[in-house]
Amino acid sequence: QVQLLESGGGSVQAGGSLRLSCTASEWTLNRGCVGWFRRAPGKEREGVGRIYPGNGYDYYADFVKGRFTISVDKDKNTVYLQMNSLKPEDTAIYYCATAPGQCGLSPSVYNNWGRGTQVTVSS
Repeated sequence: QVQLLESGGGSVQAGGSLRLSCTASEWTLNRGCVGWFRRAPGKEREGVGRIYPGNGYDYYADFVKGRFTISVDKDKNTVYLQMNSLKPEDTAIYYCATAPGQCGLSPSVYNNWGRGTQVTVSS
């Protein structure tokens, strides 16, 4: 199975930015879609956004629209999550995942997950 590795997490003050990376062990990201999810302490995992790397069509949850952007670098087998104007409520473990076909922000259709990277936003 293709391995996904997230990186780029860390601690930042409110209003700051971070860029997360999701690197695949081999290029299969052109098929299906890649999603970003997060799980905050005491909360359920929720979808942040997803992209179809084949055509670049992206979609975001309302609570990150205008602040977060997903992009793809096929040469590096990597999908990025650029996070701007971060808020304390964005604090969570962020995961990337892949799905073989069409997908939205429901975790249930994703069948391959990374281990996550911690993002902490202080006020």
